[in-house]
Amino acid sequence: DDVVVATKGGFREAKPETLRAELEQSFASLGVEQIELYYLHRVDPEVPLEESLGVIAEYRDEGRIAHVGISKVTVEEIERAREVVPIAAVQNEYNLAARGDDDVISYCEREGIVFVPYYPLAGDSPSCAEYGATPRQIALAWLLKRSPAMLPIPGTLSVEHLRENVAALEIELSDEDFERL
Repeated sequence: DDVVVATKGGFREAKPETLRAELEQSFASLGVEQIELYYLHRVDPEVPLEESLGVIAEYRDEGRIAHVGISKVTVEEIERAREVVPIAAVQNEYNLAARGDDDVISYCEREGIVFVPYYPLAGDSPSCAEYGATPRQIALAWLLKRSPAMLPIPGTLSVEHLRENVAALEIELSDEDFERL
């Protein structure tokens, strides 16, 4: 199985000089010549999106970034971003409790862009006892049924939780349970 290492820049600000410094730090810290997936962490209200992504596009054109992602964005911002550089992934908050980005998910699905929900396990603890599954597994199964573009990456600190998360791939929620959740 392939492992993709992704990282982000532009958390506090996304000025070109800041992004360049953060990118160079990422290469040094990761000990790599190329970053597989690099996200613009957020749209900086003080810097045009096109300017921030222009720096990332330069690194992509040089072959130092393979794929570009953006985070915390609207459909309109994704469209603007795609005018600058191809977008491979979008990472927004989405889970059972935070469903405000249905339009973004639908857009990503139509356009062949991976949607990576952050905080995928937040929200109420769903119960579907008939599946013999934990609430975490049901939350992940719900996300996976929501869209083929969905790629949840729940964090874990133990092998036990990792196995629990992976087991969610085997759960096929009924349409009725999906709608109920």
